[in-house]
Parts: sequence; C-alpha cells; structure tokens
Amino acid sequence: MIRLPRTIRLDPSDSVVFATAAPPGEWAVPGTFLFADRPYESLTRKDQIAFRSGFLGIGSFGHSTLVVVTEATPQDRDDAAHALSVQFVTRLGAPDHETALPAALDELALAEDLCRGHAIGTLIALHRAAEGQAIRETFRTLKPRDETAFSAGYLRGHDRAFHLVETSDDEDDHGLDLTSLGHTDHA
Repeated sequence: MIRLPRTIRLDPSDSVVFATAAPPGEWAVPGTFLFADRPYESLTRKDQIAFRSGFLGIGSFGHSTLVVVTEATPQDRDDAAHALSVQFVTRLGAPDHETALPAALDELALAEDLCRGHAIGTLIALHRAAEGQAIRETFRTLKPRDETAFSAGYLRGHDRAFHLVETSDDEDDHGLDLTSLGHTDHA
C-alpha cells in the first residue's frame, strides 16, 4: 500500500500566514527545492514562514502547515508526479515535461518515504532551518486522540491550533477603541 501526504487545514491560520495557502485535500511534497539557492534574508516575511514550516501543495503551489498521511494508489502517485512536473515547467521554468518528470518523481518518492511506517490519519509537521548554505529539515508526527479538547468530531482526533470565537455585533465591546490606542497627545 502506498501512503502519500495530503494537505489538511485544522483552522484558518494557513490562509493568513502564507502568501498562498494550499487548499485542504491536495497531494503535497516537502517542497524544499523552492528555497534552494535563495538566501533566507532575501525572502519576504510570508516566504520565510513557508520556508520554516510549509509543505507544498502540488495543485495550488500553495503551502500547508500540516499534512495528513493518506492511502494512495500507484495511479494517484503517477498523477501527482505528472501534475508536479507541469508545475515545474509552468512556474519554475523547466524546459519540458520529460525533463521535469524525473525531479517530480524524486519529490514524490521523498513524500512517500516520509509517510512510510505511519498510520493513515497521522499528521506530519515540518521545520526547516538555514545552516550556512545547507537547509536542515526535521519532521514530527502528531497522532490523533480518541477525543479532542473541543469535542469536535470533524477534526478526527486532532485539536485545533487556535480556537476562534465569533461574537455578534450586539455584544458590548467594553468601550475599547483600537484606533485611539495609536494616537497620543504630545503636549
């Protein structure tokens, strides 16, 4: 059985922290190749966040903080490799599909190896660091619990990174005016 990572979103934070967030459910690879030969200091703030903790969604070329180990068929892997090779041509300037496909297959092999030995449903997070000219990657797994702190069944045993609470416009704002906090009288 083949296991590959798919993007997952447990809360809306990816859409805030990354320039482009990968939608949930697309095949993913670590995507470290995006940062090769790019000094960390030259990256935008959102690109630095993607460098530090973002998996690359193949379809969107967006980033995801977490991926989930998912069962896949050989055809799924081949389709994902083909889609990634197309991205290499259209987004990264590879000369043609035939040249890009071996690199895409290597990325998918790395992604498959990352998932090997983990149970379906295991979440994987990554951390990258620049060490001189090299990039160091570490991965950690988050295994689902039987029950979450918020008892949210749709999280499938994983808690949220943040708990967002919406309030209605009718609720008292306790007289706090955030715009006035930035203005001071310099008398």
